[in-house]
Amino acid sequence: MGIFLVGLSHKTAPVELREKISFSEEAIPEGLDKLRAQSIRENIILSTCNRVEILGQCENSGKGIDVVKNFLATEHSVPLTDLEPHLYIREGDEAIRHIFRVASSLDSMMVGEPQILGQFKNAFTIASEAKATGIILNRLMHKAFSVAKRVKTETGIARSAVSISYAAVELAKKIFDDLTDKTVMLIGAGEMCELAARHLMQNGARKMLVTNRTYSRAVELAQEFNGSAIRFENFSESLIRTDIIISSTGAPHYILHHHDVKEVIHQRRNKPIFMIDIAVPRDLDPEINKIDNVYLYDIDNLQAVVDTNIEERLKEAEKADGIVVQEVRTFGRWLSSLEVTPMIVLLRERMEQIRQEELNRTLPRLNGISEKEKKAIESMSTAIINKVLHGPLKALKSGNPEEKETLMEVLREIFRLEGSPEKDRNEKKR
Repeated sequence: MGIFLVGLSHKTAPVELREKISFSEEAIPEGLDKLRAQSIRENIILSTCNRVEILGQCENSGKGIDVVKNFLATEHSVPLTDLEPHLYIREGDEAIRHIFRVASSLDSMMVGEPQILGQFKNAFTIASEAKATGIILNRLMHKAFSVAKRVKTETGIARSAVSISYAAVELAKKIFDDLTDKTVMLIGAGEMCELAARHLMQNGARKMLVTNRTYSRAVELAQEFNGSAIRFENFSESLIRTDIIISSTGAPHYILHHHDVKEVIHQRRNKPIFMIDIAVPRDLDPEINKIDNVYLYDIDNLQAVVDTNIEERLKEAEKADGIVVQEVRTFGRWLSSLEVTPMIVLLRERMEQIRQEELNRTLPRLNGISEKEKKAIESMSTAIINKVLHGPLKALKSGNPEEKETLMEVLREIFRLEGSPEKDRNEKKR
């Protein structure tokens, strides 16, 4: 059925080239129209920050691939000689497998990240609304979505944190079980620090205190979290009501020492405090971790958690690839059935034509037979045809793709199946 894919990604092309080749969402429908005008029967354009891929279906995938390569070069004014070394080409089962892996986040920069499936669905929606997809790619896309769902539910590929900010949340949940009504203090306003705080709030933490050397920045960030700003010189006074501390100030020395926190934990009557030190150099004295009910993690501790989780994801990715292989076979069987169905219909029509011609020639010669006897002869002729067809049809439905192609060629030759039975009847009359 001529399914193919042409693309480039973070694995094959630098960001400078990916930026040049990317499509804005508004430009995609026009691109789809241009491809259809060049005999690409069905097509989808997926364009994200990490990949640009065009999935197509046409009569001749080789020609389709050339069309898409030239389209990408022309559309973005990039010489094909500069573009081609960074492109990857997938055809048939390899294209189907690639699509399933992309949708399941097995080909992502961060294996298991959930964003790609949403981007994939959006690309399909745009193509569908532009009427650029048909029976083949519609079925392929829905199958890709179901494969992604299987991978998510049957493996642990997305269960463990693989970023510093998510690792912080994972550790916080282990310490507190429930983050509801926990108070978070943000010391500093670095991007990673802010992201960790945002994830904690999304996972149940309700109160946010923000302090920064520049007080106006603390006020600005506190408003984003619907929290309270604290002047930097006074933040230690609020530690007694803080359960989780995230620090990233860029200070050249420790801003909290062992004796400071020991006094705070005493005032809290040993209620736990979870501290995340994302700063380099560190903000929090490592000796703090020796205090009972104080849990201090620095950037290296968090990275170790991330690295362990990445290893776990890669193990789960092997299971996910097994699912993909199964689903490629399933889709391949459906695709094969589409290829042989016209042949089966044509073969049955031809045999029925022969049967009717012989009945029309023979029955008038059998003078005096009853209607019951005529029906018996007709039933017998139908049974003979079904017996004759049983073997060829079974072979067509169950053989591998190469065997099917050979068998279809043989059947076309033997039964003269290039045209329809009606066409052949007309030829006989002439």
